Order: sequence, then C-alpha cells, then structure tokens
Amino acid sequence: MARVLLFNKPYGVLSQFTDKGTAGSERPTLSAFIDVPKVYAAGRLDRDSEGLLVLTDDGKLQARIAHPRNKMEKTYLVQAEGAPTEAQLQALRKGVTLKDGPTRPAKVAQIEAPDLWDRDPPVRFRKTVPDAWLRITISEGRNRQVRRMTAHVGLPCLRLVRWSVGRWSLDGIAPGEWRDA
Repeated sequence: MARVLLFNKPYGVLSQFTDKGTAGSERPTLSAFIDVPKVYAAGRLDRDSEGLLVLTDDGKLQARIAHPRNKMEKTYLVQAEGAPTEAQLQALRKGVTLKDGPTRPAKVAQIEAPDLWDRDPPVRFRKTVPDAWLRITISEGRNRQVRRMTAHVGLPCLRLVRWSVGRWSLDGIAPGEWRDA
C-alpha cells in the first residue's frame, strides 16, 4: 500500500529534499522537516508559497496527483492586492490567456480573511492599498499559475497558501508539520 504524507510547507522552503542551487545558499529543503525514506513530492509548491504538499512513495500515484491531464483540483487561499471587481473574478472563472496559453476555468470566490498562521517574513502592509482574500480552485498546475492568473487580471498575489489537493487538505496541520494521510 502506498504511503502518503501531507506536509504544511512553510514560506521559503524548497519542495525538494536537496538544494541544487548556488553553492553556499543554504536554502531550507524538505529534509529539514521530513525524515521518511523514499517519499517524493507529488508536484511542486514554489519557495514563496505555503501550504499543502503531498508526498508519496508510489510513482504512479505521484503522477496521478501531479499530471495536469488528470485534472486533480487544487484549492488555494490567495491574498491579493487590490479590491476585486466582479469583472476580474469572472475573468478568472472563465479562464485567462497567459503567455503559455489559455487556462482552464477556475472556481473563484472572494472570502473573509482566513484564520491562518503568521508568515515569516510577514506580508507587506500598505495603508493606501486595499487587499482581499480569494479562494481559487484550479484543475491544472502550470508554473506559478495562480500568481500569474491573478496578476493578469490586475490583482497581484501577496500571499498564496495551497489549502487542498484532491481529497486531502491542510486542516489541522501546523506549518512545518506533516502527518500520514
């Protein structure tokens, strides 16, 4: 039976077990948090994003979770700069055309600020610029897709937290912690 881990990846951590970046960069990786042999991330979560990272020891399951053709839904909580208009939200719902082509339609709702942990470093705050929280669910996973989609409609992303992948959610998992699914 496949082993599946659910990890709440903190901001600034790479979604891999080793850092092949610049020598001496010493960026934190999954190995600082997870000491389980032969599990690998099913998909990626950018270093400047937080939230649910699913890891497994089953290559076929890993591919099913990560490959866009399987259309597994991923839900993100997004703190966006600006006050969203219905036209901006509708554009995201219909799908937008990015440099690498059109996105699939997304499920989008403006939500109250969620009760999340503090981020280190904190998101910059500007008195003169409003921000809003969105719940965005996509069924593909291009590089930095949610950030590019919100920027495309004029709502730059300030904070991005992946809350769920398919049936798995971050509920009850603190930053830097993991549990078996």
